[in-house]
Order: sequence, then structure tokens, then C-alpha cells
Amino acid sequence: MVTTMTGELIIPMLGTPAAVGLARTLSDARLHKWDYLHIRDDALLVVAELVGNAAEETPNKQIVFQFTRDSSEITIAVWDSSPRLPERKPTVELTLDDLDLSEENFDNNGGWGLSLVHSLSAACGVTCLPGGGKWVWARMRP
Repeated sequence: MVTTMTGELIIPMLGTPAAVGLARTLSDARLHKWDYLHIRDDALLVVAELVGNAAEETPNKQIVFQFTRDSSEITIAVWDSSPRLPERKPTVELTLDDLDLSEENFDNNGGWGLSLVHSLSAACGVTCLPGGGKWVWARMRP
């Protein structure tokens, strides 16, 4: 783990389910230190989604979690080695009739994480690297 002079985090970790908890715990400590408690819940949800997606995409391979800030934003970013780009489900407006799902679709509720990240962030995206892999990132304004 690397901690910069300003308390930013850069953490190589294994793409496992435990990576999500570690990233959330360390991010929570930084949010407290920076006195950004008013965005804590949203930021920790974004951390969980981005780290969880990277761990799922590259199981048991190295991912890199980065949690940084500047004068106006915090940036949450995760690198993984997969060339596959994340896909966001299209936003849909639900009605009460939509909630009456058939038995085969009853537990089909995944895949909405990137939509949440998009909704909670000031900006988000993917940066592909020429040497391979990609950074998936989100910026939040405290």
C-alpha cells in the first residue's frame, strides 16, 4: 500500500471479494480524516461497485485501487488487466406492473452498479491503457 503525503491511497490487491471490504475500510478512514462525512455513504458505494466489478472481471489477479483528492474532487479509480469494457444497463422507468416478475426472472437484479456510479458521481469513465488493462474511475465533489 502506498499512502502519499496528502493521505491518498494507491493499493495493489488481489481481485477477490475481500478486496471490496478492504477498499471500503481504508476509504472510510480517509473520508473521516478529510472531513468528508457528508458524502461517505455515496463514496463507499462507488468504491464497492468499482472494486467489486474489477475483482469479478479479473478473479485472483492483481487490481489497483486508487483513492485521491484535489482541491475540488475526490477520485475513486480501479485498474484491472481485462480488455473488456464495463457496460452500463440502460436506465428504465419502472411501474408497479414491472415489479411483478416471473419466477425465472425473480432474482435477476444485478448489473445496475454502473448506473448507480454514474448517478452518484460528478463524472465517471474508463481510460484504456496502451500497455493493457484499463482504469475505471469516478469523481465526486465533496
